[in-house]
Amino acid sequence: MLGFLIVTLFYAWSLVEGALQLLGDALKQQRLGWILLPYNPFQPSIQNTLLPPSLSHLMGTDDLGRDIFSRVLYAAPTDAFVSVCVVAGGVAIGALLGLSAGFFGGATDETNMRLTDLFLAFPALILALTIEYTFGRGALYALVAMLIVWWPTYARLFRAEALRIKKMKYIDAALLSGLSGFEILRKHFVRPALNTVLSYFTIDLGNVILFYSVLSFLGLGVQPPYPEWGTMVASGLNYFPNWWWYSVCPGIVITVVVIGAALLGDALRDVLAGEL
Repeated sequence: MLGFLIVTLFYAWSLVEGALQLLGDALKQQRLGWILLPYNPFQPSIQNTLLPPSLSHLMGTDDLGRDIFSRVLYAAPTDAFVSVCVVAGGVAIGALLGLSAGFFGGATDETNMRLTDLFLAFPALILALTIEYTFGRGALYALVAMLIVWWPTYARLFRAEALRIKKMKYIDAALLSGLSGFEILRKHFVRPALNTVLSYFTIDLGNVILFYSVLSFLGLGVQPPYPEWGTMVASGLNYFPNWWWYSVCPGIVITVVVIGAALLGDALRDVLAGEL
């Protein structure tokens, strides 16, 4: 329940705040993006630089006097959007290659799995950094780089599920009934495989947020002046430990969201295991 509460609050807030930011961009009224926030996340206030956490500034202020809590809330939609897109894209690509490899076997299996092995041969972070340095910096390039390194794991998972499902008696009955291979995949493989992968999918939302924060920490995510959790942690290290809240507070938010996703994923795994 704790994991469900954390994940629900995070994505619900991200949906509302993200919609306001998009609406503000469309109407050329940027202030709509922070209408629900305590302070303007972009407005410097030199007289309020590096204030400690208080009732006025729950997470303190940064080196330019900007409210860290407001900046953390403003950055949430980007992290939520990246996590959903990367995991959903990884599932889609992994399901296509993994299920077809496990079901058809032979040349299809060999081709799909060797392609998967090619991407798995490189450390994910190094490959993502290489892609970003090659094509450019920013949230979009980070998303594409992460998607490229994320799908091979799902391809392996879906292939394993396809091999398991393929041994079921009802698959033999479906083959004898004259259904085509693609019809059998669509009707009898996709849903059971997704049920098994669902818990991993949920845990992976937190993993993507953590991975994206690392890229931002290294300066490859959203570029200033737009806030991002990993970038805020990196900036705050210059003032640690005297002004610890600058980096610690965004780091705590990342940790809470990642742990929430892990708790929810573990709970889903237990529930699905009980149903199966």
